[in-house]
Amino acid sequence: MSKSINLKELSQQLNLSQTTVSRALNGYPEVSAETRKRVAEMADKLGYAPNSQARRLATGRAMAIGHVIPRSIHEMMNPIFLEFIAGAGETYSEHGYDMIITVVEDAQEEGAYREIARRKKADGVIIHGPAVKETRHLLLKELNLPFVVHGRIPGAEETTSWIDMNNRSAFQRATDLLLDLGHTRIALLNGLEHMDFAARRRRGFEDALATRGLTPDPALMRRADMTEPYGCDSALELLESDNPPTAFLVSSMISAIGVARAVGQRGLRPGTDVSIVTHDDALSFLPNSGAVPIFTCTRSSVRYAGQKAAELLLKIIADPSSKPECLHLDAELIVGQSTGPAPAR
Repeated sequence: MSKSINLKELSQQLNLSQTTVSRALNGYPEVSAETRKRVAEMADKLGYAPNSQARRLATGRAMAIGHVIPRSIHEMMNPIFLEFIAGAGETYSEHGYDMIITVVEDAQEEGAYREIARRKKADGVIIHGPAVKETRHLLLKELNLPFVVHGRIPGAEETTSWIDMNNRSAFQRATDLLLDLGHTRIALLNGLEHMDFAARRRRGFEDALATRGLTPDPALMRRADMTEPYGCDSALELLESDNPPTAFLVSSMISAIGVARAVGQRGLRPGTDVSIVTHDDALSFLPNSGAVPIFTCTRSSVRYAGQKAAELLLKIIADPSSKPECLHLDAELIVGQSTGPAPAR
């Protein structure tokens, strides 16, 4: 169409009141699903694009979602976070929401949430990187600010809405694969273990070893920010030890690239002399692709998680009385070029 239509014209086409059409477009639960669908289809057909300011006035909402990001390097520079944001942003855009990213010093995080609630800058927020000992959800409940957790909070799974990958199961399966190939000297290069996801991955690793009657060796386990130098330096240190590992289980593709670099520097071959299994968040700029992927991996798209977390939060905003929901994602195990039988010693 050469000219976009306004809300009044859309309402006339549907033979509905402007209030009903506005509420349907904004997902109000008192408007039937059939009506919401009919309104959305007509709006799409006629090219209706709601005015953001008008939507704010009509709904009393900010029409924005907040993301509060501490200035810590592992938060600010983490490409996994950026991929999640890209997925969430797609969902926000589809529903006419803006995104507000607030970068603060770690000690100012609570104040940022209070400011969002006080000034009504956002209709809800997403909690990133929940810790084993997490408290932000308690603050957000106090502020009556809707939220969804990317990850989950130990002890609060039944009272919060969250989306998470089954980290424990994924790393148990990955460890089982290496054990089935005959590896018993398996190094774990994990993320920071005060974070819930990393703690669960370590438990999955240890569960698999315990099932085979093996005791985890602390000398083979590392935890740090998941960078490429961390992967390389840790792998070099372990490969140069008197009793080096024959396999590595790594928490990030970025760190796994560092491990592969270290293996090459030692004159060894991934998948032949040393096996590598990593977790792959399906990062768009770092594909682990090909007919046979380079890395054997557990794969779960963090962009998809962002899309679904945003959908869940918008649903909560539309119906504040709704019960907590969760989405537990299973990672896919993909065998690539980086694994093979344990070499004879």
